Amino acid sequence: MDFVSAVKSCFAQYAGFSGRASRSEFWWFFLFQVIVLIIASVLGDIVNLLVSLALLLPALAVGARRLHDIGRSGWWQLLVLTGIGVLLLIFWWVQPSSD
Repeated sequence: MDFVSAVKSCFAQYAGFSGRASRSEFWWFFLFQVIVLIIASVLGDIVNLLVSLALLLPALAVGARRLHDIGRSGWWQLLVLTGIGVLLLIFWWVQPSSD
């Protein structure tokens, strides 16, 4: 999956937490988020806040679908709240699909 189709797919499934997301879809959307958030932060605090809120739901959805792709529940994303759990999530997100 290329950059444009990954971003389109994530926005087409804006709040879709069921199904699966490939590694390429997840990481291309992650890169899109980073780029957009950097640009938004340059434009100001209000713009950054609005963009962050707009990208929150699709980011959670694609993260849950990526975890489903490796055989885990999307609820594992709550590990982000622990701080150190981010490392475990990154490890899972880079794993190949489980068929």
